Amino acid sequence: MDEGPGKPKVEITSQSTKVTSGTDVQEKLIVAARVFSDLLKPTYGPRGLDKMLYKTDGTTAVTNDGAKIVAELLVRHPAAKMMVSMAESQEEDCGDGVTTAMLLCGSLLIEANNLFRKGLHPLTLVEGYEISLQAAVSQIDSDASVTDDAKLLAVAETSLRGKVAESALDVFSPLIVEALSTVYENRGEALAQHVSMFKTGTGGVRDSRLVKGILIRRRVLMNDLPNDIRDAKVICLDGDIKIREMVRDTELKITSADALDSFIGAERDRKEEIFRGILESGATVVLCSGEIDKDILHLLCDSGILAVEKLDSTELINASDATGSRIIENPLDIEEADMGFCGHASWMRKPSTDEVEDVIRIEDCQNPAVVTIELGGAGETGTEEVIRGLHDSLRATSLALGEDVLPGAGSTHSRIAHAVRAASENQGGRERLAMEAFARAMEAIPATLVENAGGESLDRILELRASSLSESPVGISQDGKIWEVDGVWHPRSVIENSLESATETAMGMLRIDQVISARGE
Repeated sequence: MDEGPGKPKVEITSQSTKVTSGTDVQEKLIVAARVFSDLLKPTYGPRGLDKMLYKTDGTTAVTNDGAKIVAELLVRHPAAKMMVSMAESQEEDCGDGVTTAMLLCGSLLIEANNLFRKGLHPLTLVEGYEISLQAAVSQIDSDASVTDDAKLLAVAETSLRGKVAESALDVFSPLIVEALSTVYENRGEALAQHVSMFKTGTGGVRDSRLVKGILIRRRVLMNDLPNDIRDAKVICLDGDIKIREMVRDTELKITSADALDSFIGAERDRKEEIFRGILESGATVVLCSGEIDKDILHLLCDSGILAVEKLDSTELINASDATGSRIIENPLDIEEADMGFCGHASWMRKPSTDEVEDVIRIEDCQNPAVVTIELGGAGETGTEEVIRGLHDSLRATSLALGEDVLPGAGSTHSRIAHAVRAASENQGGRERLAMEAFARAMEAIPATLVENAGGESLDRILELRASSLSESPVGISQDGKIWEVDGVWHPRSVIENSLESATETAMGMLRIDQVISARGE
């Protein structure tokens, strides 16, 4: 029975369910996306500012890294969640370009909203964006250039600009290139996880250096253990250095003193057998993931062998990769081929507290497949931000080792806008309006660079439009002016992936015509 005009005869949803339809849907999604992109906009570029994040656990972080900011936000809106998913995908694939993707997605949706108000159908917009993306990729193909040593160093520098690590740009950029080049020579690939970070907690960031090996924080078991070992032979053991414990409980009945002496003697002989297995191998440094029996430790110490226990799996694998040793499980099975080498093994005693542990150095390795950047600086918050910047730069530089690079400073996105406008001339339908909107959205990148540098974005964008695709790449300098791009490069995948993910996310939002909320929000 009808309850009034406009009321359905049958209600299939609860009264708390709210349904939003029509153009209101796109407008709300676009507003949410715009808020998200505007949040990251001031952090973009070499003149970008930082955000202070106050976390739920009471700790703080100061950063302008888009991935870090997105990861700390407690997002509720469904459109914002789509952008968070896009950011996570970009970070996982490239390690850089998250803020770029956010800005592009927000700009594409803002331009779409303007066309919505003029009556353009969402699917027409989607089709125009798809055509534009194809033209953009074609332009990227023509602008990409082969990586050389100078461009590789420029990629590292470009990724560090605008971050805390920029204060020591001349120190960190060569370190990153040298670290990745060393790893690449020895294992045929170089990824960010092959370069460890170690905070010294002393000095300044300019005191940072590259260690061809690893540094470990572990308590040294005895003061008498050997130190400053040169040309050390290293073995890595995944397990304990002690008599293996029985799986089942067993009781022994000893009826005489001779039987007790025999039992103790057998135990001692077994420990000596384990010790001799290590000694006869010629190893001078033993790294293990388990515990070391005290009696065996004393024997190793007396023989001039440095033993370190309780390494986690990552540390043991890094030690193996750095020294070239194999990870074995039984100290009685050591062979010559299992040995690794390092030029210098040493340790430094730290004050005995619950948190601070001794520093063990395994360095000057011959062919390290894992290296370490020893990072100076005493400030915890600042040092963590430096590490985030270095990690982003390592990810970007490692990509550039295996692919082409593209000019930065907004020049690539400006040239994409040129190419899309040129391609729109061949479109006779309404898709042309969407393509022109796509081109304007691409110009949000150089416009943001100008704004963050304190310049007038409209004038600079008009100057960029006056340039030609046949000319050398022209972009935005650090002081917000037009210049011929020099020494600013990005890996191709960082720009291409951010463009594709932003466009696909925007098109996905444009296809939504109805939002059904069971929570009534």
